[in-house]
Amino acid sequence: MAIVRTDVPTTSARCEEWILQIVEQYPFCRTELLTLSTFRRPVRALVIGEGERKVLYTAAHHANEWITATLLLKFGETLAEAIATRGRIYGVPAQTVARAATVYLVPMVDPDGVDLVTGAIGPEDLQYQQAQRLSRNYPQIPFPEGWKADLQGVDLNLQYPAGWLRAREIKFAQGFDRPGPRDYVGRSPLSQPEPRALAEYTADLDPALVLAYHTQGKEIYWQFDDIQVPGARALGEEFARLSGYALADVPYASGFAGYKDWFLQTFRRPGYTIEAGSGQNPLPLDQFDEIWRDNLGILVTAATGIPEE
Repeated sequence: MAIVRTDVPTTSARCEEWILQIVEQYPFCRTELLTLSTFRRPVRALVIGEGERKVLYTAAHHANEWITATLLLKFGETLAEAIATRGRIYGVPAQTVARAATVYLVPMVDPDGVDLVTGAIGPEDLQYQQAQRLSRNYPQIPFPEGWKADLQGVDLNLQYPAGWLRAREIKFAQGFDRPGPRDYVGRSPLSQPEPRALAEYTADLDPALVLAYHTQGKEIYWQFDDIQVPGARALGEEFARLSGYALADVPYASGFAGYKDWFLQTFRRPGYTIEAGSGQNPLPLDQFDEIWRDNLGILVTAATGIPEE
């Protein structure tokens, strides 16, 4: 029986439970704790494989994009099961993937915010009430479904030291100049524990590639600040071919202080933001199967690299 369920929202408690169950069922997997969130929820990695090529996949940077956590968790379980049974994943022998790469999955960067949007935190909870007070600064944003931030009202994907001051200028000009549901950059880069821990984890791993999963729009962003990364466009074009998504330029107003931006600036290696699915966040679970089909090829190919002809 599958461990990861795709018929219920992925809360922080379910994410934690499923990772620990995968590690228990497949002893060649392991887990690493990056940090605890502001409200003491774990930000955890699931690690699979033994290859020299390290790749780091992240998701649920934004609260109402929690369906991306389900994607990475299902990928982790599917890869582990295929390794154990000597099967294939996306047509590739899973043993080949495990020998070629070590895959690090961080499915839920914003567990506090996710629990608000999924209903794991209810109206009677003080954390819910704190977020609701912050949301009153932005009455045009529906609550809680429009919530992207952590529960201190900081957008965790605007926390990285890669054009942070530019992001602050843009977002303040748009009216996001205080804690709230979205687009507040915080007091300073890496002021929040979750992005700070992810940046430290990334630096320790020194990965060959990162994927940052978001929703929605069926687009793949691969650039930052005119930085030229050898092979990044070719791999991005392959991801676009496999998924049917568009390889696109980041809109200027969203083009600074993100995790992928920081990775490109710091490591000069391929990094991609993938906007999965289509519609209005949070995307419904009945779209999950389509998101899975569209992205499985990306997840496998990012680990193995483009096959040599």
